Amino acid sequence: MSANQNLTRRVALGLLAGGTMTGGAFLLGSGRLTRGAAPDHRLQASTLDYALQGDQVTAGMMSFAADGPPPVLRLRRGAETIIDVTNDLGEPTTVHWHGLRIANQQDGVPYLTQWPIMQGETVRYSFAAPDAGTFWYHPHCNTLEQMARGMTGALIVEDDENAGFDRDLVLNLRDFRLGKDGQFIELFRPRQAARGGTFGTVMTANWRVQPTYDLPGGSLVRLRLIATDVTRIYRLSLTGAEARLIALDSHPTPPAYQPQEIVLAAGQRADLAIRVPEVEGETAVLNTTISGRPVALARLRAVGRSAGRRLAELAPLAPNPVAEPVLEKAEIIPFLFGWAPGDRPAPSLCGTLGYTFWSINRQPWPGDFPEAPGALAVLKKGRSYILRLRNETKNSHPIHLHGLTFRLFRSDKRQLPPLLTDTALLQANETLDIALVADNPGDWAFHCHVIEHQKTGLAGYIRVE
Repeated sequence: MSANQNLTRRVALGLLAGGTMTGGAFLLGSGRLTRGAAPDHRLQASTLDYALQGDQVTAGMMSFAADGPPPVLRLRRGAETIIDVTNDLGEPTTVHWHGLRIANQQDGVPYLTQWPIMQGETVRYSFAAPDAGTFWYHPHCNTLEQMARGMTGALIVEDDENAGFDRDLVLNLRDFRLGKDGQFIELFRPRQAARGGTFGTVMTANWRVQPTYDLPGGSLVRLRLIATDVTRIYRLSLTGAEARLIALDSHPTPPAYQPQEIVLAAGQRADLAIRVPEVEGETAVLNTTISGRPVALARLRAVGRSAGRRLAELAPLAPNPVAEPVLEKAEIIPFLFGWAPGDRPAPSLCGTLGYTFWSINRQPWPGDFPEAPGALAVLKKGRSYILRLRNETKNSHPIHLHGLTFRLFRSDKRQLPPLLTDTALLQANETLDIALVADNPGDWAFHCHVIEHQKTGLAGYIRVE
């Protein structure tokens, strides 16, 4: 590292530790103290003790609330939303709004789009979400520690019109690495980080083990499923109720697309239209499959007299305004996702796991520093592109692109539905083509959402200019 780079880092860390960016609410991108409109939402990044299993209290959890799980944030499509985030963690953090196509300076990636939020600071995020659907939010600084301890929350952008549902139920699916005493054990193991990732030991929905939700019998429920885990790939099915898949990763799906099981990798979402069982006391069960066996995640129990609703009464979801790429004019840009052990990463204000295992285009991400390496690719605003993602490893990687939406296009291993998404599961030894229009300028993080992979090299960014 050059002397100039070292000076840049020392100056940046000095500012963050107690200089001009502490002690107030700041408008991201300008550094100006804000004293304007009241926020629509307030998030308080906090440590807490919480009972995940019965009366057994788990110490050292983290949340965006002082007394429980992160709140479900509900926004109106196209409406300017102000969210103030106060950091009471005792360590730096940021907030990334996963899946939202918003201005780059609001994206929540340390140094790439903003300075980390230091202890005691309140930072203001302000944006208008162009798309309706199911999204989520999480830190992008000290990412593994904070997410693994609970800092993952649901964000819902409401449709302009209600499709006809009686209820809207969000399930935040994630597991925690706890020992038999209910306390955290090591959050990752290096051997597993260099493979598929380290799995949790206690699976939860909304920070509860196999919760039961009472719903009016015969009613229509929009069930929003969000995989906010740091590692796990869910293979979901619902038994005991009539159900229909209506959206994946925030975008409506074709009515004919009804897979036997819904595969959600870390970072992905699915919306189901469900008709609650008719008879009081009857229960539907949401399962994931582990080692060939169904494991219950949550239950939906009918109560009261039947509402007598039918799925056919629901109106289709309106499509989001995503530009379609012109494939015959699209430039193809290759990306190679590989296993590339390297030097131990330098210490970072936003944390390091101490290992380098992975890379994109043979470039391991060195960590979060003010002097970021060069972009993996530079796209011209308004042009169409095909990103060719080649996985040379035997592990699957959920690849997430910030700030842009892409369409699944082609695979050399399987038939792909032409779905819109921001997170695609790249399977072992697969080459996957995704297509997009580069219509949102900025430096956009591009990484695996198995957080151990991201934090040990499988990350970078794409520039749209």
